[in-house]
Amino acid sequence: MDKLNAMSAFVNVVEQQSFTKAAQILNLPRSTLTDAIKQLESQLNTRLLFRTTRQVSATHEGQIYYERCKYILDYIDQSDHGFLHAKPQGVLNIAVHGVFAAHYILPKLQDFLTEFPQIQLQISEGDRYVDLIKEGIDCVIRIGQLNNSELIVRHLGNIQQVTLASPQYLQRYGIPENLKDLDSHFMVGFYSSARQKSLPLEFCVDQEIQSFDLATKIQVNGANTYTAAATNHFGIIQVPLYGHRAQIAQGKLDQILTAYPVPSLPVSLLYASRSLLSPKQKVFIEWIVQLFNDKPWYE
Repeated sequence: MDKLNAMSAFVNVVEQQSFTKAAQILNLPRSTLTDAIKQLESQLNTRLLFRTTRQVSATHEGQIYYERCKYILDYIDQSDHGFLHAKPQGVLNIAVHGVFAAHYILPKLQDFLTEFPQIQLQISEGDRYVDLIKEGIDCVIRIGQLNNSELIVRHLGNIQQVTLASPQYLQRYGIPENLKDLDSHFMVGFYSSARQKSLPLEFCVDQEIQSFDLATKIQVNGANTYTAAATNHFGIIQVPLYGHRAQIAQGKLDQILTAYPVPSLPVSLLYASRSLLSPKQKVFIEWIVQLFNDKPWYE
């Protein structure tokens, strides 16, 4: 038995004035308590208890040790209780794609911060894979397929994607009517930090995904630049619909190949541990999961 448990056993024996009653309270064999007290007496080189056939009582030294053990155990209990029931507070670090945060998270974030005013949110944006522990990130919202990971993953939903190109680009190269027409077209190359090769265009055909690596005039690794390249007539892009409704409405981009749906993008929440969550992590995770349960993904 470790020292703290032995101290707890000693306190219970003194308070109950009985090894048997203390053993019942702690749900331990009486012999375990006897051995624990003997070990304490051996370590302290002093007798802690008077034992008779009817009663157990503390010696003078035992009474002093009892009071100190009681103080230590109460202090530990209060510390644990204070942490477990602490109000969520402090800086909460999350990593999330900037356009996604602007569209889905920021419009509702005031509600979260009003409910938990002692939390300050720090948002890092980008598509690179972060080391949560090393970089002090509390959780990550990732869009797209995930690599194998030891992190806890919560699926939030799926994002609708569309295929777009500028009217000027289509005027020059023609509007593709089917996937075979893509042979004479260009795409804007997009490569992530995890993949130094441009991602192909993908389409769902007869419940299978077909990929097309088109020629590129320009390659980028940022979402805003990717869209800007398309609006400046560099080629075809595939992007989430939610962030491009304005460009479509304004005539800057046209939706093409609508008969060939683009695979949806999974949205995932990742964090390091299911059991060792801080209060601020726990409330944010609960809030973000509920937020995306309430919001239709086609909007």
